[in-house]
Amino acid sequence: MQAIARVCVYCGSNPGNSPAYCRAAEEVGALLASREIGIVYGGGRLGLMGALADSALAHGGKVIGVIPRFLKEVEVQHPSLSELHVVETMHERKATMASLSDAFIALPGGIGTLEETFEVWTWTQLGSQGKPVGLLDVDGFYGPLITFLDHLVTEGFLRATHRSILQIAHEPIKLLDLLSDWKPVLDTKWMTDRDT
Repeated sequence: MQAIARVCVYCGSNPGNSPAYCRAAEEVGALLASREIGIVYGGGRLGLMGALADSALAHGGKVIGVIPRFLKEVEVQHPSLSELHVVETMHERKATMASLSDAFIALPGGIGTLEETFEVWTWTQLGSQGKPVGLLDVDGFYGPLITFLDHLVTEGFLRATHRSILQIAHEPIKLLDLLSDWKPVLDTKWMTDRDT
């Protein structure tokens, strides 16, 4: 695993119903800034996205936003980022964010956060990238999802080796350490094993 210079953070453009979610976003922003790790994110200034960016910038961090032109007003682009990439499509947004990043963290969020996280996890599973992916399980937010993912393993739809790609922690510093220590596991047997 190469050193992590930039982390892509997926999170909600809403703050959610618990103050713990914004606190966690702020803690992640401050932690990454303190370790001189840049942040790549969706470029918005609202919700957890804004809390993350504001905290990182306040602590001297570098924050790169990537936002599609048609969402600049909906997500309300952040005015003070280190860099802002305006792209044309969601596909271009996700590809740009991934190419700029060495690892991925999902904070609480909605279906967009889940979709982005599952996509990069799938890319790592398929071997098209060797980058770690993690969930920050703030106050049990991802508990039901984690249970379901383990159910997929039990039911034979997800290999345990592929399940283990997704790193999970309750504290930002622990998750960052897990991502930094992560090493890809090559498991290609599933490509020829039609029973799984």
